[in-house]
Amino acid sequence: MEDMKTMADYAAELEASFRKINVGDMLEGTVIGISETEITLDLGYYTDGIVRLEDITDDPAFSIKNDIEMGQMVSATVLKRDDGAGHILMSMKEASAVLAWDKLKMMMEKQENVTVKVTDITKGGVVAFLEGVRGFIPASKISLEYVEEAELEKYLHQNLEVRVINVEEENKRLVLSARDILKEAADAERAKKVSNVEVGLVTEGVVEILKPYGAFVNLGNGLSGLLHISQICQNRIKHPGVVLKEGQTVKVKITEIKDGKLSLSMKALEDVVDHSFQELHDLVPALSKPDRKRLCQYIDAFDEDPGRKYTKRHILSLIGISKSSFYACLKNASYGMHDEAKDLQDEEDIKVIQEVIDYKGYP
Repeated sequence: MEDMKTMADYAAELEASFRKINVGDMLEGTVIGISETEITLDLGYYTDGIVRLEDITDDPAFSIKNDIEMGQMVSATVLKRDDGAGHILMSMKEASAVLAWDKLKMMMEKQENVTVKVTDITKGGVVAFLEGVRGFIPASKISLEYVEEAELEKYLHQNLEVRVINVEEENKRLVLSARDILKEAADAERAKKVSNVEVGLVTEGVVEILKPYGAFVNLGNGLSGLLHISQICQNRIKHPGVVLKEGQTVKVKITEIKDGKLSLSMKALEDVVDHSFQELHDLVPALSKPDRKRLCQYIDAFDEDPGRKYTKRHILSLIGISKSSFYACLKNASYGMHDEAKDLQDEEDIKVIQEVIDYKGYP
């Protein structure tokens, strides 16, 4: 059953309909008419309000048919008490200008995420309107990576999720950022991936960037870690570039996980190879004096060339033992950087042996 209005309600509406309205007043009204050039508002007054298309917004993406709905409540400022046809001429644009800045400041304080549409490309970034106010998104704040000037065009007419990062009402300056949201999502995803990684894991990665203090290694799956200069090899080096180069694939061990950051080491893996030097005589008890001499030469060469990595096959081939001893040791070997004690093709083994011998110049 519909609520019945009392005489008091009618009296209040009647009084409101005859209240005095002045130019500059901000009023709320309900949209009761939409045309291609204007909208009509019910103000609860004896006459309606009219908002012309040019007084709705400056947003070039605005569509009066798509963005205004019948029954919608809007705020508008009185421009004229009589537009010449007995209606009150009003401006939603002026009302927005008054209300928008307070709302934008509140959005910034709450770090609220909002979706905007890029309407224009300008020097150093793109333009999008929020609450009827022209906002600027710098190229450095569009994506996780800096967007070059030539690439800005692809964002035109695209929707972006952004946050308000700077509001200056007195200068009519509004700055938005999509990067802040993207970075938070990326950090959360990285933290999730890091939680699945354990200290002690040995894996391969690609050297991305060399710095004086070390190298950043891409481990794949969105993960990267720092290989400190002290963890690259046993010998002291002045710069990571002495041993590494960008784009090089390296094997590393994860030695520490702290605050979502991975610390890596190649040196820890060299310790395993160094330990193998001490065990070679036990693994190959029939070594002759020349073989022993070659072994010592190999160890010296390794110290001089810390950037080269060797497998079990390299170690055994370099000391020049017989082919039969090589396969026997390969089958029983329990050291080195790779588990290669498997069924191997003779041709492959001989090729590896010859390549390493040629590389080092051994007979």
